[in-house]
Amino acid sequence: MHAPDSYDAVIVGGGHNGLVAAAYLARAGQSVLVLERLATTGGAAVSTRPFAGVDARLSRYSYLVSLLPRKIVRDLGLDFAVRKRTVSSYAPTVRGGRATGLLVGGDRTRDSFAALTGSDREYEAWQRFYGMTRRVAERVFPTLTEPLPTRDALRARIGDKEAWRALFEEPVGVAVEENFRDDLVRGVVLTDALIGTFADAHDPSLLQNRCFLYHVIGGGTGDWDVPVGGMGALTDALARAALAAGAQIRVRHEATRIDTDGTTAAITVRSPDAEHVVTARRVLVNASPQALAALLGDEPPAPAEGAQLKVNMLLTRLPRLRDRCVDPREAFAGTFHIAEGYGQLADAYRDAAAGRLPAAPPSEIYCHSLTDPSILGPGLAARGYQTLTLFGLHTPARLFAADNAATRAELLTATLAELDAHLDEPVTDCLARDENGEPCIEAKTPLDLEQDLRLPGGHIFHRDLAFPYATESTGRWGVETAHANVLLCGAGAVRGGGVSGVPGHNAAMAALGR
Repeated sequence: MHAPDSYDAVIVGGGHNGLVAAAYLARAGQSVLVLERLATTGGAAVSTRPFAGVDARLSRYSYLVSLLPRKIVRDLGLDFAVRKRTVSSYAPTVRGGRATGLLVGGDRTRDSFAALTGSDREYEAWQRFYGMTRRVAERVFPTLTEPLPTRDALRARIGDKEAWRALFEEPVGVAVEENFRDDLVRGVVLTDALIGTFADAHDPSLLQNRCFLYHVIGGGTGDWDVPVGGMGALTDALARAALAAGAQIRVRHEATRIDTDGTTAAITVRSPDAEHVVTARRVLVNASPQALAALLGDEPPAPAEGAQLKVNMLLTRLPRLRDRCVDPREAFAGTFHIAEGYGQLADAYRDAAAGRLPAAPPSEIYCHSLTDPSILGPGLAARGYQTLTLFGLHTPARLFAADNAATRAELLTATLAELDAHLDEPVTDCLARDENGEPCIEAKTPLDLEQDLRLPGGHIFHRDLAFPYATESTGRWGVETAHANVLLCGAGAVRGGGVSGVPGHNAAMAALGR
């Protein structure tokens, strides 16, 4: 042990939120140290080459950007860009024995609704409903980087009683059923309430409402954008911004304990060479609430449980569709919904709640490389290779507890079978091969994410999301803890979850007394 180094702020965890906080504090003239236990920064927002000898950098965990405020990009001078997807979504189905589907995006949207449902009613309902959510987004999204409003203040800011009722007071399933009649349309709407969230459409806790809200307010528009260069491009830009501002970043340095008297904190650090202590006026923890409690020796919060399957694939070509009216480049450019009819989602939830894998696992897919081919090496791009990212729903961690590997394999097979039901050829026939001749596909369960990234229970939001307003326990910014000089700057903060940088920004503002 040697005499401790001293800083204005120590950031525990070099994920994207920790890097945002570090950059803001360093730009304010503070001495900042970032401690990251892994060999690289970025956390879940990284680009990697998962397939041996294959030049494709995939967003291995987090994969889309919807909640990153342009304010953060501007404030920190980030060299980072996103692109809009040409198609919002495609949902295949079979009607009257014929393969068809719903294509949302561009000039074909109205005609696609009419062909699916036989009238303009669902299209008009869609326009009204998402007009409402967009107005809510325009009012709520700017508040994410401000001190938390009260519930009454947020309701007044939204200024729409029906929108408030639909999103904040009643289960979102009520609004879905009031506005839409078609089962497939209802299911496409509901999926935004279920990403990484295990809940029924009518769950009285409104957990599904909170998830839905964060998925429709991004950027004030609700758009889900593709990060150019993959998710790692964002975290690389953040690391550069933090370093340029004077922050220090130490990888393979794990914080193992925090002792604080409310004024000064001592952080025990384990590095490859030794264990030592650093001190700081403030500590910002970019880790889960469970990890924070363990570091402080506090009572742990309620257990968290993730509920998703993440699959990465590299294809030599996009597979042909049974629906010949839609080109595969259109279908996979947006979100490709699989087994996500409203009834199917309810059935899948009931199966999982009863302790069994869904009989028809719901999931959604998108092709990053159609919008941003830069993630592929020149040789792969020239030969027409494409990536596919699949995100499965309603697969809680408890289902994998007995045998993670066997259950993963069973679920992957069933999930791909649901996709193949809408293809003219098995997707596995299109998989590229790595240098060892193995197919380029990998799957991650909640237990895998817990192992890889220390996400509690594999929960991608660290814990259940909260509505973006103040309560008795939130503090001014939603990042405060029971210790005056310890702040939570990870996804478990209020207004956390997703790749947003919002908790990092808000923790920095709280630390600076703004």
